[in-house]
Amino acid sequence: MTTRAPEIPELESQERELTLHHFTYDDAWALGTLLVELARARSAPVAIDIRRGGQQLFHAALPGSTPDNDAWIDRKRRVVERYGCSSLLVGTRFRAKGTTFEESSRLDPDVYAAHGGAFPIAVEGAGVIGTVVVSGLPQLEDHALVVEALERFKASR
Repeated sequence: MTTRAPEIPELESQERELTLHHFTYDDAWALGTLLVELARARSAPVAIDIRRGGQQLFHAALPGSTPDNDAWIDRKRRVVERYGCSSLLVGTRFRAKGTTFEESSRLDPDVYAAHGGAFPIAVEGAGVIGTVVVSGLPQLEDHALVVEALERFKASR
């Protein structure tokens, strides 16, 4: 699967459009199981993580994923928590300035990774309240999988 790299306006638009009305424990389960279904249909060797605040509400590791995927999840999730937007958008903004996140953020790359796959869970009137993260595919595909799942999830509500 070859995925085109979205540009900054498209990434910002995704975040606006995927703001949710609410996000409950049951919503985390529904979104997580949807991500598992989509990943299994593609035989994607991914790990999936959903958090609200500091609490992990959903985690799954599919065949072919490794403990390294969990480390990537943590690094990408921290970028969303720090910047309040998707990890891909953060990395894309740095590249648009002619640099990279690793070169210019002054953050430890062993702790933060501005690679695609982590997306903010934003709720109307509350802002960013959590994260949904996928790791195991190339970064653009991780991001696209999360966006597809959020679009389907939101449409079903």
